Amino acid sequence: MTRPTNVADALVGRLQDWNVQRVFGYAGDGINTLLGALQRAHGPDYAGPQYVGPKYIATRHEELAAFMACGHAKYTGEVGVCLATQGPGAIHLLAGLYDAKLDRRPVVAIVGQVVSTALGSGYLQEVDLHALFKDVCAQYVQTVFAPEQALTALDNAMRTALATSTPTCLIVPHDVQKAEMPDEAPHSHGVVVSAPRSAHPQIQAPAEQLRAAADVINAGSKVALLVGRGAADAVEEITAVVDRIGAGVTTSLLGKPVLDESLPWHTGVMGHLGTTASAELMRQCDTLLIVGSNDPWTEFYPAPGQARAVQIDIEPRVLGAKYPVEVAVSGDARQALSGLLPLLDSATDRSWERQVHHWTGRWLALREQRCREQTTHANPEFVVHELSEFLPGNAQVAVDVGSVTYWYARHLRLPPGVPAHVSGYLASMGCALPYGLAAKLAAPDRPVVALIGDGAMQMSGLLELITIADSWQAWDDPRFVVLVLHNGDLSEVSWEQREMEGDPRFPASQRVPAFPYADYAEMLGLTGIRITESAQATVAWQRAFEAEKPVVIEAIVDPATPLLPPLMPEQKADKVFGALEDEDEGKAARDRVQRQRAAENET
Repeated sequence: MTRPTNVADALVGRLQDWNVQRVFGYAGDGINTLLGALQRAHGPDYAGPQYVGPKYIATRHEELAAFMACGHAKYTGEVGVCLATQGPGAIHLLAGLYDAKLDRRPVVAIVGQVVSTALGSGYLQEVDLHALFKDVCAQYVQTVFAPEQALTALDNAMRTALATSTPTCLIVPHDVQKAEMPDEAPHSHGVVVSAPRSAHPQIQAPAEQLRAAADVINAGSKVALLVGRGAADAVEEITAVVDRIGAGVTTSLLGKPVLDESLPWHTGVMGHLGTTASAELMRQCDTLLIVGSNDPWTEFYPAPGQARAVQIDIEPRVLGAKYPVEVAVSGDARQALSGLLPLLDSATDRSWERQVHHWTGRWLALREQRCREQTTHANPEFVVHELSEFLPGNAQVAVDVGSVTYWYARHLRLPPGVPAHVSGYLASMGCALPYGLAAKLAAPDRPVVALIGDGAMQMSGLLELITIADSWQAWDDPRFVVLVLHNGDLSEVSWEQREMEGDPRFPASQRVPAFPYADYAEMLGLTGIRITESAQATVAWQRAFEAEKPVVIEAIVDPATPLLPPLMPEQKADKVFGALEDEDEGKAARDRVQRQRAAENET
């Protein structure tokens, strides 16, 4: 086995020590030495098991490399690593890194830089990378100036990403990448030697906090739980608490995969894209228990003064951050709920529980009614709802941002254990395809479904469809199903414009040019299926999961399908109706909104 001869080789070897399996990136001259090291890690020079380095995954754009790294972190819990050259390559990483920052996921960006002797001279592609990354990688951003510093800096970037669940950045000038790596770091002043090791603490909630929480919950008669992704390991404990006190449960969008939504006490997702049952639960509860959630839709929480609240979270910084809680419990959700359960009184009056079940049943009836709505072309709500009947129990789901997020939140029933991820806090379009690819590469034996609108598909999805076409034959399970909701409109923007501003749709801003997505898939050697009416969706999903190669389902759907919050106040409804009155083709949408509101009011 040949010893690493330069800094780039040493860094690649250190990534292997950290068990990094993949590096997502886009080539450029500022990282050529690192790319060479990645190649050598799989070649004859480094044939030994210690130096079987990470596999390099080429994306079509640096932004997508960062989204893949974030996706890798979301689906695996491991550190995602991305690689880009200096200047424009580094700049392009920002959206994906901010996605990791806002959704609290560990990512390490390794970025090239012009040769150190040229820094400060206004050199070609010279950008102040510390200034560029100081916000998004606030916990750790460091330039490597000497070979003796390289491994310690990488260790710190990896450790910090894991410890803080945030992105970090390592900047390596081109000349430093090529510098000779000493046999071992000297034991001397100013040289720090570290190890590629990290560990997570076990955070247990103090007994006095649990007692105070139990006192608040026991005093309530209408208890609601808001569950987020931080409760992912506490399903049994949540179920036991709910059964004991007769509570109702809603989830944040990111918490949707945590619990089985078929349970009668589960009211579905909360918020603007949530359900009527969740809106009723939040409107009428007198006690709120927030578990592992920092959901930003504050107007959908109980009104101030309505409910006493308890919050459990492993992150002290989020306790009381979105709602005026009375008791804050700092600890692991599973441990905290286990300790809380024996302190809770069993409910003797189950009238609140029955009320929750009624709201849930009523929402399910409304959901079915909306899916059966006859529309121009296919009904997007039905198309996504029908996926629930065919989604394999070992699937992984990636969801883009836009109208498809609403239909995912309201209509897709995830089998227990099936992960689904979306750009939650950044809410960035263009995340679904890179997320899906990261999931597939981490588990090539599991099918992947990506849900995306035509706007996001044109933004970046078409690019990564090329990657899918180039990669799929190496996968153990070739199934990768992409649903494109093709309505020729940035629907979420159009409906937000009507609801928030009272303005009609602005076609020059929101129109999405026509594109033959299914035909494009066929041109790439994939399978393309085009549907134009709801009845075709069932066969389309069946064909897609029986196919022996990736599939693009192009669903021509109705842009008049309303994207509005549950139980919308009259003031907002007036804005929407006023905006639609000013649209030449607004009648169909107005009629749909009126029918939906009438059906909700029957509750």
